Parts: sequence; structure tokens; C-alpha cells
Amino acid sequence: MSQAPISDYGVIGDQHTAALVGPDGGIDWCCAPRFDSPSMFGALLDDVRGGTCRIAPIGASTTEQRYLPGTNILVTTFRLAAGGVVEVTDLMPIGPARRHGTELLRRVTCTRGTADVNILFAPRFDYAQRPPQLHRRAVGVLATDDDDDVATIASARDVPWEITEGQAEAKISLGTGDQTWFIVRFDDDDVHPVDDYRPQEKLDATARWWDEWTTHMDYEGPYRQAVERSALALKLCCYEPTGAVVAAPTTSLPGGVGGGRNWDYRYTWLRDSAFVVDALERLGYESEANAFVQFLKRTSRKASPKHLQIMFGVDGRRDLPEHVLEHLAGYRGNRPVRIGNGAVGQFQLDVYGELLETANIWRRHHPMSEGAWRVFRQLVDWTADHWREPDHSIWEPRLEPKHYVFSKVMAWVALDRGARMASDLQLPGDADRWRKEAATIHAEVLEQGWDRQRQTFLQAYDEPHLDASALIIPKVRFLSRKDPRVKSTLAAVRRDLATSCEDLIYRYRSADGLEGKEGSFVICSCWVVGNLAMTGEHAEGERLFRLLLKRGGALGLFAEEIDPSTGEHLGNYPQALSHAALIQTAYLLERLRPAPSTGVAASPQPLPNS
Repeated sequence: MSQAPISDYGVIGDQHTAALVGPDGGIDWCCAPRFDSPSMFGALLDDVRGGTCRIAPIGASTTEQRYLPGTNILVTTFRLAAGGVVEVTDLMPIGPARRHGTELLRRVTCTRGTADVNILFAPRFDYAQRPPQLHRRAVGVLATDDDDDVATIASARDVPWEITEGQAEAKISLGTGDQTWFIVRFDDDDVHPVDDYRPQEKLDATARWWDEWTTHMDYEGPYRQAVERSALALKLCCYEPTGAVVAAPTTSLPGGVGGGRNWDYRYTWLRDSAFVVDALERLGYESEANAFVQFLKRTSRKASPKHLQIMFGVDGRRDLPEHVLEHLAGYRGNRPVRIGNGAVGQFQLDVYGELLETANIWRRHHPMSEGAWRVFRQLVDWTADHWREPDHSIWEPRLEPKHYVFSKVMAWVALDRGARMASDLQLPGDADRWRKEAATIHAEVLEQGWDRQRQTFLQAYDEPHLDASALIIPKVRFLSRKDPRVKSTLAAVRRDLATSCEDLIYRYRSADGLEGKEGSFVICSCWVVGNLAMTGEHAEGERLFRLLLKRGGALGLFAEEIDPSTGEHLGNYPQALSHAALIQTAYLLERLRPAPSTGVAASPQPLPNS
């Protein structure tokens, strides 16, 4: 069976882990008990060996997926050629409904006609490295392995399970109005009757929890549906026990066909997390930002002469060795499949700026504790001491460090915001020195990062290449949005980093130490839209934004990249950075929307980050 396009998958989760559900009713990706645990279902990365839990009617059918409004409860509808209609409702209980760890609840309903439904339970422990032994139980199936890992599926007593090597299968017949449940659990070798799990009660409680969360969203612009779905996707990337935020709940979904641009994103990049909590703060969600700041305090409280580690495990662990799982074929045959991430040791100077920008926003709604300021002050001091060093910057090339313009600009942000917080809150710190260093960075970037001939900011000092990350300059107020250099840089990026689709932008065209081509980056398209709005071309920005939003598919979810030639999504999914950028862009467009009668901005409001 060919694997579905990445963007055709729905995602469910419980703020501990997540699962991807394909349009064929298969749970093709799930790691338990948390995001960065070994996979239990991994057909997404190998549809032969990886393992799945699939529920689908027998016979030709068409399918569609949707979420229950305002929730992360997914409904897959099968319309059979013979006339029957079957719905599979998938969720992970969350909030008070999550009483006994992660559970996958699957409700099967025949809403019209009759249908025979096939259920396949084929778990594969530890990235399919250990074969399971399956055992029939009175109301389901138990799977174990030699390391005592456990997965179970509970069913009604009359479900006729048949066990063959490595999997259990059953077929049931349903008529109009018939309904049954299947419940998948981990680390519990007891299999109870489905009614004991109270699945309908958990579904109702989970729906209420999500609905209550979305009703607190502070956005009333024209992109409400896209913003809400993006916010819900970001919430699924939050790891509730520690406040960490994963970049995506998947690994090794390819950033291009061939070339090996397949990475493990199930960890907490401090940069990506800063973007996420910034986006959620824009929508009025303060608790997520506060939880992340607590995570940052725990991982960064110790002073060190070494640069800040850029990513962590969701539990705060620092050791994330990268290696290849040779036995897995990869999504659509795209190898390698990687776990861990070798970029963990890179020096990325820009991270300091994103964190201090987030801190400056966070402190508006939260008191600045002594412990929090100690961490932030340490980050500002380190930036002041080390900003002159080359780094790997936001895109993590596998090359020697360079003096990247984006990193220098974000170092300026770190020093500027640190000085502001120290002055505004009367906090201890060498604010005068921070301002002086910030001014030095500013002058250096304008001298060494600016191409006078082409009238654009560059990717790195002493090199001719462009980089879409230069579009961050007006957003962080390194230059005024009215500065002519902002508009000319936007024009250069749209010209030199353009794809065959006007709404899609490559991040750069320079060498990065990796083989193979990649797609356009969603965040870069969002930066173009934001720059258009900031430089007086609001209508053009909105036009491009609407085109971009249509690329999210029926569910409105985005991966990291989009292939301009096919429109298919590339890279890990759903991508937190993409959805954070979509929220920030929708928010910015609303703040800068021209007054209908005059065609100019309704009021001289500051940019959102001020």
C-alpha cells in the first residue's frame, strides 16, 4: 500500500505524545509514553515493518477527515461504493479525562447502510526492532516483547480476533446506528471490557476540555479558522509535565526526495519553543509561556562558559546522540531514518535573541522572579561577551561556523531586550554595557552585512548569498519598517529566492553541506507576507497569505516545507515553527490592516513585538 501524502494525516495527542492517523484509518505513527520514546506504531516510516493499528471498512470507499470543531478529536469518514457510511472517531483523552496515562480511543460508527469493518492491531516495539508476541484475551489482545514492553487493545467481547505472526486481526459487521469502541493502551497488561474504560465519558470530557481551551483564544480576524487550527496544533506539541515544546512529533519525514535531509524533530529547540510561546501569547495563552520559562530556568540556571545548548529532550536531558535505523525503509523509501540529532552541539548565537524576546513579552503578564532574571541576565551577559564569534545560526548547516547576519541581528535583540528589562523593572545588570554592545552590533551589520550594489542584506559577512531570514529585521525593530533597506531586501528575496509559485519562498540557495534539494519553507513565506504588510503592501500580503493557507489541505495542518512543483508537504509534521509563523502573520496582518475609508493604517500602533 502506498503511503499517503504527509498533509493527509490527522494528528491527535494528549500533551505527552501524539499519533498520526492516515486517511485509511491507520494509526501509522505513535511513540509512547512520550514524544521522544521509541515508536510503537511506525508504518509512516516503513509501511511493511513499522507497525500500525488500522480500522477501515472492507470494500472500495472514499474518505475524508475532519476535526470536531474547536478540538483535536479526529473523525475519518468512509463512504463505501455500496452505499454504507462508517465513521472512525480518534482521540487521546486529555485533562481530567487522562486518568491512566496515554490511551488511544477509537469509536467506530455505521451512520448509514451496512458495512463489514476490518481491525488490524500490529504494534512494533522499539522502532520495530523487537518482534511482538501477541496473546488473545477475553476482550482484546495483549502484545509483549522480550524487554517486557506492553501494548493492549480492548474490544467488545464478541469481536472475533485472529492472531497470526506479529499481528491480530478481526472483522465485524455493522448496520445503521451500530457503534463499538477499541481502546489501545501502553504499559498495562490488563485488558478490561471497553465499558470499564468509560470511553464515551472520556470523549465528552476531552471535547469539553479542548472547547474550553479554544474559547479563550484572543483573535477575531478573518483567519480565525486557520489561527484556531494552528493554535490547536501547537498545543499538541506542548509536553505538559515539564513545559517543553517539541518542534514536531515525528522524525525523518524527508525535506526533499533523496539527499538525506531527514531529521528527528521530537525534541525541544529553544528557538522554536520561543516562537511557539510568542504565538500563543499573542492569542492570550499565558500558561504555556510560563511553563516554558520554568523549563528554561531548569535547563539554563547553571552558569557556564560554554554556549547555551540549543535543544533538549522533553524531560530536559542534554544527550541526544544521532544515529541511523538501518532496518527502516523511510517514508516512501526516503532514507535514512534518524533518531537523535547531531545539531545538538552546534553554537547558534541567534537563540539568545529569541529567548530574550520571549522573556520581554512574558514579563508583561508575569512577575519577574529573582530566579528567572538570574537566568535571563546570564544569557544577556553571555551574548555581550561572545557575539563576535561565528556560529551555525537558525538553519543548522553542516558546515564550519560563519558570521551570519540573522545571528548578529538576534544578538542585538538579546542585548536590546535585556537592557530594556533591566531599566524598566529596575533589575540588576550592566544595562549600559549591553546597550553599547548592541550599538556596535548594529553598526557592524549595516557595514558588513549589507550589499550596497544589490541593496539587500546578505546571509553572512563577506559572501554574496541571500537568506530569507533577513526579513526578520523590521519585525524585531532592528530597522524601522519604513527604512528603504527593508523594502529593497524584501524585493531581493522575492526575486532571488522565488519558486515557481508566488506564495512560496526558498530559505536560501547557498551550499549547506548537505546533498539533495529541498522545498520552500512555510516560515519564509510568512516572513514575506509580514514584510509586505509592514512596508505598505498590505493587500498583496493578504493575497499571498490566502494562497498559502489553501495549501494546508482539508485539515489545515502544515509540515516544515512545501514542494513548489507538486504542492506536497515535506519535512516533519505538523511543524510547530510553521504554525507559530502562521499565527504571528495573521496577528500582524490584523494589527496593520488599513482603515477601509482611507487605505492607510487605522492607527499608528507599534508592531506586535514592541
